[in-house]
Amino acid sequence: MITENWLYDAMLYIYALSLLFYFSDFVDRNRRAKQMGTGLLVFVWVLQTAYLIQRIVSHLNMSFFSLFEYLLLFSWLLVTISLVMNRFFRIEFIVFFVNVIGFAVLALNMFGIGSGTSLERWELARKLLYVHVSLMICAYAALTIATIFACMYLFLHSRLKGKQWTKSVRRLPSLELIDIYMYRCTLVGAPLLAMSLAVAVTSILTEGEFGLLLDLKVIASFISLGLYIWTLLKRRWLDGPGWKMARWILYSYALLFLNVFLNQASSFHGWS
Repeated sequence: MITENWLYDAMLYIYALSLLFYFSDFVDRNRRAKQMGTGLLVFVWVLQTAYLIQRIVSHLNMSFFSLFEYLLLFSWLLVTISLVMNRFFRIEFIVFFVNVIGFAVLALNMFGIGSGTSLERWELARKLLYVHVSLMICAYAALTIATIFACMYLFLHSRLKGKQWTKSVRRLPSLELIDIYMYRCTLVGAPLLAMSLAVAVTSILTEGEFGLLLDLKVIASFISLGLYIWTLLKRRWLDGPGWKMARWILYSYALLFLNVFLNQASSFHGWS
């Protein structure tokens, strides 16, 4: 019999990877990223279908379906609808946001499985925390690299503008190349940050701790995410100079970095 834990984990992480590619296409109209995202999403759909069939066969009487099966079916329907829309209607924006909701439902369902003993709920809460933390660490890594490139861009831009041809300037890549790397790292980090926050919010909503949504760290995280998304969309639609994007990346990262020191002021991150 297929082990449910690793199969469910596979669905969740492949879904996250699919959203990463879809976000790239959402912002930058990247056809290859869209193809990768669609392929991974189809694979998620296959895994969900197999998982649903296994659950249905295990108890044919639909009256015994738990909230887990219903939420899984709902997530499966969202994936199915998004694939149909992607194939016949080509509305990329709707497809991306539909799948963000589908991913949140899938993550919520992982937590919702453990409605039995307190030990089971604690184990599943710990598992959800692993997903949240792993996505957050990857987001911080990508956004940190993007910030390094932003600093390099501003440094090189100021030196070239002042016609200061030093040895350090000659060793740096071109502004165009730095701009590409800075943009792509941000394009990877922003959706990872969004998915990490989505997992955290579903955990809060499941426990009924709605007041935690007003936690200072949560608010600061969403503001930082909003700044990153605004920076990417501004670059995509307004096509401003690279130094402006570099500055906005620094502002966004400064807030994200400050967020680390808000743990003591947070009502549920004080452990760190």
